Parts: sequence; structure tokens; C-alpha cells
Amino acid sequence: MNQQLTYRIWTIPNALSAARLLGVPVFFWLIVGPKNDGLALTILVISSFTDWLDGYLARRLNQFSKLGELLDPLADRLYVVAALLALYIRELIPVWVVVALLSRDVVMSLFLAYLKKHGYNGVPVHFVGKAATMNLLYALPLILMGTFSGHVGQFAEIFGWAFLLWGITMYWYAAILYIKQILALRRSINET
Repeated sequence: MNQQLTYRIWTIPNALSAARLLGVPVFFWLIVGPKNDGLALTILVISSFTDWLDGYLARRLNQFSKLGELLDPLADRLYVVAALLALYIRELIPVWVVVALLSRDVVMSLFLAYLKKHGYNGVPVHFVGKAATMNLLYALPLILMGTFSGHVGQFAEIFGWAFLLWGITMYWYAAILYIKQILALRRSINET
């Protein structure tokens, strides 16, 4: 299957990614405003499904686009940031978790800005980075479910923290791998 990126905007995968983006502020508000955790989790589940679906449809319909390449990871990142801040505001996670995850994004942004200055749009995403994001996307809703009463809440909190700690570790390991890729590109830039 040809996976050539196009500059098309109106594709089904892009519409799904845009819908995911629109859900971010609603998701955040439901957690910190009326504290409707059940509805917030429903939005997150729908978002996760449409995340899978937009990738599937892009492959199936050959609708790869530059816009989709930007929207999909942006939606993932915004859900993680929204969940982090909401859970911190609700005092369900400590500040060190927020700092550990957001500082990694700041470090990566600085390295990527350097690459952009030299005409590169980024480095290829690898499995560790995707796995780290998936761990975080499992961890944060499970921690939110940890507020539920009974065994469901107890198990959700335990598994949520396990996913979170593993996700933070993989997130930083992925950053190290990306930085190595960027440094290798920098060497090739300097050699030309």
C-alpha cells in the first residue's frame, strides 16, 4: 500500500483527529468542574477508539496527510496534559509526576526546535515512544477510576500507578533515544 503523505485536509482520519481535539477541553472540564468522572472516562474511551480508528482508516483508505501526521500526536499529547493537570488539581497525583512528564516535553521541544532551524521536521517515531504514550493513556484514567469505591477503585489505583511509573520511565527512555537520533542528525548537518 502506498503511504505517501498528501496535503489534503478533508479526510475521514483528519475529521476523527479534529473531533478528538474538540473533546480535550470537555474532558478537562468534566474532571475539574462538575467532577463527572464517569462521563470524562467515557470521552477518553471514545477518544482512544477514534485514535485507533483514524490510523486504521488512514491505512485502509490510503488517506495519509501532513495534517493528520500533526493532529494525531497533538491530540494524544493534549489528552495527557489535560489529564495530568486535572488529576493534579484534584490532588490525585503529586507535582513531581507533572514535572517529570512536562519537563520531558520541554526538553524534546528544545531539541526539535533546533532541528527545525536546520530544515528538519522531526525524527521518526519509534515503538518506545508510542508504548510510553499508551502507558500514560492507560495510567491516567485508571488513577481517576481509583476514586471509585470498592474493589474497582482499589485495583484501578494500583494498576494506574504501575502504568504511570512504567510510562514515565519509558517516556524518558524514549526521549534519550530521540535525542540520540537528533545528535546523529546534527553531526550530519555539521558535516555538510
